[in-house]
Formats: sequence, C-alpha cells, structure tokens
Amino acid sequence: MRVKSEIWVRAYLRYCQAEGVPVVIARRGDTAAGAIFIAVDLLDGSIHLYAPAPAGLPGSEDERRWVSSFGAKRVSRSEADVYLARQTDFDPDLWIVEVEDRKGRHFLGDAAL
Repeated sequence: MRVKSEIWVRAYLRYCQAEGVPVVIARRGDTAAGAIFIAVDLLDGSIHLYAPAPAGLPGSEDERRWVSSFGAKRVSRSEADVYLARQTDFDPDLWIVEVEDRKGRHFLGDAAL
C-alpha cells in the first residue's frame, strides 16, 4: 500500500527544505491518490519535469516512481506548462510540486527512472 499523496508531498517538501532548496506546491491534488509531478526549475529558463512512472513497473505498487517527461532533455517553462495543462485536463486531481535548484537536483533518489 502506498503512502497517500498529501503525506508524501509534505514529506518531500520537508526534505527539500532541509536541504535548503526552495520548493512549493504549485497545484494541490487529491489528498489520497492524486498523481504527483515534480518540476525542477534550474533558474536558467529550463526545467526538468518528472511524471509518475507507468503502472506495472516492479515496486510501483508499494512505492512511488518517476520518469523524466522529456527524457534527459531540459525544456522551457512554456513547454512544461503546456505539458502539465494537458495532464491536468486528463487528470484534474494531480499535484504539481516545483523545486528551484541550479544543480537540477530532484531529491527523488532511485525512484526516478
């Protein structure tokens, strides 16, 4: 059983804050099961965007996993916004968490595939 979305997001916020990295909830989703997207703003006009990994990956039933939405490619804020708008149209219960880090750290550890 996975941790509820709101609890995971709150823990993630605390972790980022403990690392001294600014982080905000840009969009609040469903407290129990909303999908979580992580946008890492590199403060140079580019963003790395992480989306929930597809269902069926090993371990994804118990733990949250992420994939880079655009591969290893950085995208502009406008490209990320268009992508997230499409995702929101598909799933209005999703969360968007924005991290600001010049080093591009996502703090997702091995959960980011």
